[in-house]
Amino acid sequence: MKVIVLGAGVVGTTTAYYLSEKGNEVTVIDRRDGPGLETSFANGGQISASHVTPWAHKGVIVQILKWLGQEDAPLLIRPRPDLQLLKWSLRFLANCTDKRTALNIERRLRIALFSRSELGRLRAALSLDYDQGRHGIIHFYRNRKALDGAVRMAGWMQQFGLDLRLMDRAALIEREPALAAMGKDLLAGSFTCDDESGDAYKFTCAMAEQARRKGAVFKYGHTIKRLERRGRRLTGIMTDQGRFSADSYVVCLGSYSPLVLKNLSLDVPIYPCKGYSVTFDVSGLDTAPVVSLIDDEHKMVYSRLGNRLRVAGTAELNGYNPEVAPIRGRKIRQQARRLFPDLATAPVSDTWAGLRPVTPDSVPIIGASPYENLYLNTGHGTLGWTMACGSAAAIAALLNGETPPVALDGLGLDRF
Repeated sequence: MKVIVLGAGVVGTTTAYYLSEKGNEVTVIDRRDGPGLETSFANGGQISASHVTPWAHKGVIVQILKWLGQEDAPLLIRPRPDLQLLKWSLRFLANCTDKRTALNIERRLRIALFSRSELGRLRAALSLDYDQGRHGIIHFYRNRKALDGAVRMAGWMQQFGLDLRLMDRAALIEREPALAAMGKDLLAGSFTCDDESGDAYKFTCAMAEQARRKGAVFKYGHTIKRLERRGRRLTGIMTDQGRFSADSYVVCLGSYSPLVLKNLSLDVPIYPCKGYSVTFDVSGLDTAPVVSLIDDEHKMVYSRLGNRLRVAGTAELNGYNPEVAPIRGRKIRQQARRLFPDLATAPVSDTWAGLRPVTPDSVPIIGASPYENLYLNTGHGTLGWTMACGSAAAIAALLNGETPPVALDGLGLDRF
């Protein structure tokens, strides 16, 4: 079967590999000059099943109101005449209930746990090297209110199968001595031993190469102009460098999925959320953390990538604006050095920003579409790499008429 995959990020390249492994004739189309040059390039670098708490939950509205007008706030919403954002926001608010939060945690965790397992299988089978660190992930908290909320969410995650352990201050420092630098600010947290870290860009490039070895063809530098259809079937893809056709099509375009699918009259509720990262060179710095860390209160993550420490996070809703706001990059550097003072002497790379594709319920869109030969694998939000292998395996099975290896109930576009 001929299949066209739209998008060569971590989700698209992994999808191409799984489809090629099943003997399909795969073509990948991407507007950039190589794989992983959008959101997969310098993201947080974590395989974090423990990070499945959706953005929409009870209490988040109070946080958003508190941060309004603060340029360096963990979550910044820039007011703009944007119908797409308005519709997305109304759906977001509808998910801010305990019932919806628990449902969305289960859906995210289901694909995240399966995907984490699939990554381990691929790593062993393909001898992948992407600066991986298999030291688990720590979530840490400074105040009782935030900790109580996290414990509540942790209860749901444990109920749905996540091996997550609550830890006091002493146990956290024993697990990651660098946290001792927080002093009395460190209250408590949790540890998930099977979560991982690594360089998502290196992984994406490796998967593109593995897919190519299986026969996949990559068409870089091709901007998609429109999707052509006849009735309820797609007939081709028109790009600025020509037309391509196949038997089936898979959209893995992240934040740009709604724009490309617009001419098919599909309502795909994904909004771009800009995230930032800064990378420190920690060569010879013995006090830099080794275990990956998540600071939920500041929406920041810390991932050790060999001799580098990737510090990433914050969220900015500002349409399809990819520009780096200096104040937000500066905030990340300041917060990292406040947490770990020894980073003051560590060289820093330039600040990077990428658009993360977020759905109103934080659950990805994985499955068939109203068009017979069009499939969606998009909207993974901040967990693109965490869910990439699992969602790719599921789509490849579905497209080839097999039962997906993980249940896709509640993950499709039809839930909206």
